[in-house]
Amino acid sequence: MAGATMGTTYHISLVPAANGAWTEAELQILQREIDGLLKRVNLQMSTYIPESELMRFNQAAPGEWFIVAPELMRVLEVSAEVNRSSQGAFDITVAPLVELWGFGAREGEDQVPAAPSIAQALVEVGMDKLELDKTGLRIRKQGEIRLDLSAVAKGYGADLVSDFLLDQGFSNTLVEIGGELRLRGNSQRGTPWKIGVEVPQLTQGATLKAISVTNVGVATSGDYRNYFEVDGKRYSHTLDPRTGYPIEHSLASVTVVAESAAEADAWATALSVLGPEQASTIVEEKKLAVFFIIRTGSGFEESYSAAFAPYIVD
Repeated sequence: MAGATMGTTYHISLVPAANGAWTEAELQILQREIDGLLKRVNLQMSTYIPESELMRFNQAAPGEWFIVAPELMRVLEVSAEVNRSSQGAFDITVAPLVELWGFGAREGEDQVPAAPSIAQALVEVGMDKLELDKTGLRIRKQGEIRLDLSAVAKGYGADLVSDFLLDQGFSNTLVEIGGELRLRGNSQRGTPWKIGVEVPQLTQGATLKAISVTNVGVATSGDYRNYFEVDGKRYSHTLDPRTGYPIEHSLASVTVVAESAAEADAWATALSVLGPEQASTIVEEKKLAVFFIIRTGSGFEESYSAAFAPYIVD
């Protein structure tokens, strides 16, 4: 089962229940329901849809409470937690910087913004300017901030579809949206799902490491495909919200296994921003399951946390 959503694609693998397979007509109805579910998420969280809930909040005046859907509140909660735990490396108020660098909905030319422009955009960045009222399902901004959920929404979408399929009787599923995964139960072999972590290359590479996972979310973030060059210097599309500039370090790829795909998605971005040294410290403190691929002078080397080791297939 496959389709398009969130500016990318989704793929779903279903293992039929032992008491019988669904008919083709039933699966077509199921897919229409999934498409409707993902459309609803898009209408809540997209920066590409002017009338989305997120964009209406971005245009709202500071100080005014704004009612949000439970799904959007959940994504904001995950984002706030990862922001705190990553010392600000993950920040969904990064939208002004994303737009300034030409990485947003209105893509610009490949050029480096002037330092004063970056400094001005940084004034409008900071999770401390966003207030969440979880009980009342409402949020408000303290100052001119705009949100960008592109580093967490796809993961959340995978979680939502996985939960929906479980409600429909599918307890063994793999849901992938734009590379972010939510896995449940077992594969058709009757064993946990096996997936691969790729070698960082500009084109799809050979698998470097295979992992076996179930009932978790998996996400990978890397700077090896999404970047531009100016005057021979490479600029990653991953921005550090603390400095306003693209990341510049040797960490090429981060794969995270977490309880949900939303958490894995957010943490993969946060750790990519932090770089190998800072990321390793936080990973050990938080006991996160993480696989690093680090760029060296002669290629790449791998490392992984103690919590990630049980997932590796020998």
